[in-house]
Amino acid sequence: MSHKLSVEMESIDNESLHEFEDEILSIPEMKAQKSHPIQALGEGSFSGGLQARGDKVWRNAVCKSIKTVVFSNKLNMLMPFGPLAIFIHIFTGHNGWVFFLTLLGITPLAERLGYATEQLAFYTGPTVGGLLNATFGNATELIISIYALKHGMLRVVQQSLLGSILSNMLLVLGCAFFCGGLVFQDKEQVFDKATAVVNSGLLLMAVMGLLFPAVLHYTHTEVHFGKSELALSRFSSCIMLLAYATYLFYQLKSQKNQYVPLNEEGSQNEDNSSDDDDETPEISKWESIIWLVIMTSWISFLSEYLVNAIEGASVAWKIPISFISVILLPIVGNAAEHASAIMFAMKDKLDISLGVAIGSSTQISMFGIPFCVVIGWIMGRPMDLNFQLFETATLFITVLVVAFLLQDGTSNYFKGLMLILCYLIVAASFFVHVDPLAADEAGLKT
Repeated sequence: MSHKLSVEMESIDNESLHEFEDEILSIPEMKAQKSHPIQALGEGSFSGGLQARGDKVWRNAVCKSIKTVVFSNKLNMLMPFGPLAIFIHIFTGHNGWVFFLTLLGITPLAERLGYATEQLAFYTGPTVGGLLNATFGNATELIISIYALKHGMLRVVQQSLLGSILSNMLLVLGCAFFCGGLVFQDKEQVFDKATAVVNSGLLLMAVMGLLFPAVLHYTHTEVHFGKSELALSRFSSCIMLLAYATYLFYQLKSQKNQYVPLNEEGSQNEDNSSDDDDETPEISKWESIIWLVIMTSWISFLSEYLVNAIEGASVAWKIPISFISVILLPIVGNAAEHASAIMFAMKDKLDISLGVAIGSSTQISMFGIPFCVVIGWIMGRPMDLNFQLFETATLFITVLVVAFLLQDGTSNYFKGLMLILCYLIVAASFFVHVDPLAADEAGLKT
């Protein structure tokens, strides 16, 4: 009896189950799940799995970008000195060590800033890429100069920009000529004389812009004492900026191939062009932009500590501020140019080395210095083009020496050695030179 009852109950349950399934299948969504049971089971976890996979791809891309930008260059081993300088500033306040460590910390950042600019230039084309290089090529010097302007250290601004020009023209170009000449001793390296003449002309124009305010000051022939010199400097700065903008247009539109390396044999020219075509970007466009922002922000942050420690470092090390500004500070901004110029010269691409060294000098003299005068005008700082007699004479003689060595369009290791030795003379001169105006600025700050 019980067995019969259990059989009847089971049949009733089966009929109820079939009726329930029929009702569920009448709903379209349930039909889809019934007909595709695997898809129905996987839909809930698919979105979660896709998100997890996206997060993994994102993490891998970030790690790859950091590895490419940060860990691919041995010079980046100096990056931790930046945070260490901040630590020493907070706990000890020793300006000598703060300045030295900040100088070391900014050096790889300046080089990586140039790297990010070059990577971004792959995606923007030659015209915009040239403008980017013109803008960010000397960004480190301009950032330091703006912070010095903010603190009223006008002589530091003038001398650091002057030192960057001298360093590029004598030390960077000299090392490029010297190293390239040692590698290619059996032949004479050549470069485009027309490019050298154009850059030399712009540098002489910059010297003229600096010379007239100084002459006006020392001859005491101003119409309005103390005002005519500043007004002339601001007017000349606007003219120099206009000339530099015209030069950029001429360079990027009319002379697109002026920095293509010259070779006497056609086969070598084809090999070099094929090598250049094989160059591909190592990071994406947005990675380049993000790294530009990161490097620029970090350089700006460290520049505040660097500028504040200059006077203390001068006292602690018993070194003139003029030597720190003209010789030591440009080491930071010219690290990338120095390495690039030597590398290209050793590959017999001397036109590119010339463009790096002399081109950077042209950018600073025709854009960096006038730009700082205009920024000082906006800030209410009396920044002018009167770099004083000693500095102006040094720049004038340097431009003449370099223009004379470049006039024949050839290079060898002896010319490079001459330029390096000239830079050592300049460095020794500023080591024994005491700038009274810089001392007056320090006295006013204290």
